[in-house]
This record gives sequence, structure tokens and C-alpha cells, in this order.
Amino acid sequence: MFSKKPKTLSIAFLLLAFTSCNFHTEADMDDMDDMDNGEVLNINYPAAYVVNGESNNIEVLNLNDITHKEQISLNGATFPHHINLSPDKTKLAVAITSTDLSGGHDPGGMGDMDGFKVMVLNSYTGKTENEIMLPKMPHNGVFNTNGSELWIAQEDELQSQVLVYNTGNWSLKNTINVGKGLSEVTFSTDGTKVFAANTVDATVSVIDPSTKMVITTVPVGKDPVGAWPAANGYVYVDNETDRTVTEIDVASGTVTETINLGYKPGYVAYHPAQQELWVSDATNGQIVFYKENNNQWTLQGSIPTGADAHAIAFSHDGATAYVTNQGANTVSVIRVADHTVTATIPVGKKPNGLTIRQ
Repeated sequence: MFSKKPKTLSIAFLLLAFTSCNFHTEADMDDMDDMDNGEVLNINYPAAYVVNGESNNIEVLNLNDITHKEQISLNGATFPHHINLSPDKTKLAVAITSTDLSGGHDPGGMGDMDGFKVMVLNSYTGKTENEIMLPKMPHNGVFNTNGSELWIAQEDELQSQVLVYNTGNWSLKNTINVGKGLSEVTFSTDGTKVFAANTVDATVSVIDPSTKMVITTVPVGKDPVGAWPAANGYVYVDNETDRTVTEIDVASGTVTETINLGYKPGYVAYHPAQQELWVSDATNGQIVFYKENNNQWTLQGSIPTGADAHAIAFSHDGATAYVTNQGANTVSVIRVADHTVTATIPVGKKPNGLTIRQ
């Protein structure tokens, strides 16, 4: 039994929602202006960016009128995955995996493929600003807290790495060795730690973002995919095969609880105002939510969404949640207060990654 520190609410509501390689230098940037990835858009409204994995594009939902949608093409890239918004809200980083990950994140047999890259897009126009070509699969790319760096996961069955790029000139700054079969790399909500989920090792590497050094390696459940940040001072690791979620204290880097789910988790999101932990249940097409009772997470209920429920993102005011349903080709809109689905939006094929700009 692990002892947990008391959890406190964050004042600000923070949203949730990888060896050498080739990269575009500053001299290449003029050429990027001529890249043909569709028309220039005018995304001057609050928007949800939905990554359609099989349709190979990003669908933009106008949050003022969710019936209004636009699409960002991806220069022929295949199977885009997770997406991250820069702190100044002007850039989107989307990982191109060239692999259908909708059935799970087992990295076996993915090493000999190509087409791996992270695309950096303008969030207001949809135009490509940079493409970072990569030798290995990136499950995601994530900006640091001030937007000066882009951290990219690089999966390898023997020695995975996290690559750190300078967003000023897109030069490679650091290469950090982590464990085997890295999936997602994430920052804690306060920006003080970076977490690399080593899927093959069943561990999470904890990294100091200042020194770029691994501080500790934390054993978790089998097939961890991401250590999803929460505003309560913890991260939550979704262990696909073990069907558990591991809670890690950001400050100490220790495991404080293991939540037995009984289903394969797809994503974990924490809602500070409700003090609820939301977990997507891909197998049963639903979101399952938990609250703490006697310092232990306790099942409260479920929200039917759609087949293969995946990413979760909350609106800035916390009133609304958005969920991608990979198997249903939809996004569910949920009223958080009473856990009711208020709309179901058709999107492209196998939507996975999701981020919101408000």
C-alpha cells in the first residue's frame, strides 16, 4: 500500500488534452512556404484539432458552431497520430507514424519502415512551417513550457531516445537515451519533469528538462503508452496489457497507486474542478470516470461515446469534454457537469489525437 500526499486543485485549469537525424535548418524555411498542403485557412475561432489517422488529415472543428468544419492536409503523410499545441497557441506538432496504431501500441516490427516525421503547422492557417524527418517512429512531439523546445519520442526495441529540438532554428539540441519501445513523451503540468513511457520495458523514464538527464526509472504495468499529466501534481500511466493505470507523484517520482480497470485504457485525463479522473475504454466504446474515496480512486460511472474511444480534451472553462472515437469515426461532445453526451460529430477515419485552442 502506498501513501499518497493530499491532492490540491491547481488554480489555473491546465488542458490535456523522440542518434542523429535529418532536419530542416533556418535556410530551408523559405522553401517550406511553398509546400502544398492545401488552401490557406483562416482559423480565427476557438478550435478543436482532430487528427484523422486513416484519412491522413487534421479536421478543425469550430467550437462556436460545431457543425462547421475545415480540413488541413498533410502533404501525403500517412497515419498521423498525436498532436500538441505550442504554449503561444500558434503552432501544432503532429507525429507521422506511417503505421495504424488504432489497435494498440506494441512497437514490434515497426523498425524497418519509413516516412517517419513530425510536422509543425501554423494553427491559424494550417500551413506547414517545418517537417522534421526522423529515422524511427515518433508517437508524439511535445513543446516545453515556454515553447523554446520540441521534444520528440523515438521508438526502438533496444534503445529508445528522446530528441530535443530548438524551435528557434530547428537544430537538434539533445539526444536522451531512455528505455525500450518508447511510445509517448509528456511534460508534467508544471513543466518540472518529463516522462517517457517505455512500452517494452514496462517502465517510465523521468527526465529533468533543464539538464536533459534521466533522474529515475519507474516500473509500471505491462505495455505503458503515456504518462498523462494532471493538475493535481501527478501523472497517470495507461498500461494497455495489464489493464491498469499507474499514478506517479511528480515531485518524488514514486508510484502512489495502481488503479485496476478491468479494460484496456486508451487515454487518461484529470478534471481539476470536478476532481475526476477520466479514462477512455476502447473495447467498450466509453469513458469511465473515477473520484477519490479515502485517498483511493473509486469507480463512479461511465459515459457511452463510440467504438474505440481514445483521446480526451477539456474546454478551457472545464464545462465541456471532447473525445475521439477511432472505430466510430466521430468526436463525442460531453457536458461535464452531468456526464451527458450532447453531440456526436462525424469526422474522418480513425480519429486519434486531439487538442484544443481557445
